[in-house]
Amino acid sequence: MKVEVKSKKGLRTILSVIVDKKNIKTKMDERLKELQKEVSLKGFRPGKVPTEVIKNQFGKSIYGEVVDKILRETTTKAIDEKKLKVAGQPKIDLKQFGEGKDLNYELQIDCLPSVVLKTFDKFKATSFKVKIEDKIIEEKLKDIANQNKKFEDKNESEKAINGDQVIFNYSATVDGNKFDGSEGKGVQLELGKDLFLKGFDEQLIGVKKNDIKILDATLPANHPKKELANKKTKFECKILNVKKPKASKIDDDFAKLMGAKDIKDLRSLIEKQISSQYSKVLNSITKKEILDQIEKNHQVDLPQNLIDQEISIMTQSLKPEEKEKHKSNNEKLAKSRIKLGLLLNEYGEKNNLKVSDDEVRNEIQNQIKGMPGQEKMVLEYYQKNPSASQSLKGSLYEEKIIELIKSKINLTTKEINTKEAEKIIAGFNKPNVETEKRKTTSSPKNKSKLKKISKK
Repeated sequence: MKVEVKSKKGLRTILSVIVDKKNIKTKMDERLKELQKEVSLKGFRPGKVPTEVIKNQFGKSIYGEVVDKILRETTTKAIDEKKLKVAGQPKIDLKQFGEGKDLNYELQIDCLPSVVLKTFDKFKATSFKVKIEDKIIEEKLKDIANQNKKFEDKNESEKAINGDQVIFNYSATVDGNKFDGSEGKGVQLELGKDLFLKGFDEQLIGVKKNDIKILDATLPANHPKKELANKKTKFECKILNVKKPKASKIDDDFAKLMGAKDIKDLRSLIEKQISSQYSKVLNSITKKEILDQIEKNHQVDLPQNLIDQEISIMTQSLKPEEKEKHKSNNEKLAKSRIKLGLLLNEYGEKNNLKVSDDEVRNEIQNQIKGMPGQEKMVLEYYQKNPSASQSLKGSLYEEKIIELIKSKINLTTKEINTKEAEKIIAGFNKPNVETEKRKTTSSPKNKSKLKKISKK
């Protein structure tokens, strides 16, 4: 194989590749011998069909198969030989081919730019540490208690009011006829939450134990049976019991029911949870501040094919008129994403940062712990979607890079209260033309790209 650089302009390189006809003939002969064991033709015993006969009948398709394989192998070798870092899929232009001829083709390659990183020691950013006030912790405690409240029986003569729990059996009809699911036993409703059917709860206000109450309701528009959607329905309800909420005592026993050691431990867990929620958002603000400086202080030539590919990914769900309307902004955003991806990846490689499979597994386990009751669903999601694990790996890789950069810059830590945190977050989330830019490296597609983008 002979490889020459035919032209080089900017980030685009065109290679001329010639594969000797003798090499092609050797590959053809090897493939014919392989097929001799597989092909079955009338008049010949299995495995005894002469290679010339096979060639006469299937020669064109076999040649195409062999050439296709040679192209795959030689393009990789040519790129490695010239030590090129490829951005996207190279284009092949066949110049000469055919049995008995040399294979001559050109390989058009868009290369990744050489990235020169500047030092980060003059960069400045602010990280935030939020003090969670006792008042907020107490409010959260009350919410938890309210969500887990218990009920006690009312006297039979006492009527149901908002906040009470009503237990009942029902029998429903549409146009006087029963339907599938028209009966229910032991239904429990907390009045005022309106969780059953719209307007159902308010009609139960005033009922007592052993009452029989006829209620009017409308079945939902998304009812599983289309013929019942939006149908007016009569419910005959037999009231089995009426209960009133029992005040929850927020003490050590309550804390243990919630999975904590005692009330002090529960308060501590609540504080950590709220603090973690604020930290996630505030860390993204600090990260944005750092990324803006990195982008502003570096100049990088970008391959057009990567820009086009990124725009295609970003706009795949948009209508043609929307794509055209935001064409300029989408291109700007695509360039920003790619530029930051290249810069961060270069920094990660320079510092030999890696993410192990164990780290990915640990992160998946952390996600599972954070979603009680949905552990199986989370685990199955990653097992069935290898791309999700790859995306997670990209995310962890990026976070490692950002943490290392933080250790190199002038990072000021500012202690704030929740009111100040809310104000900062509100300002960050205020809609403006740069909103999408904040997603530069936070989208899964871009995260997984950090490692892929620099492959040779």
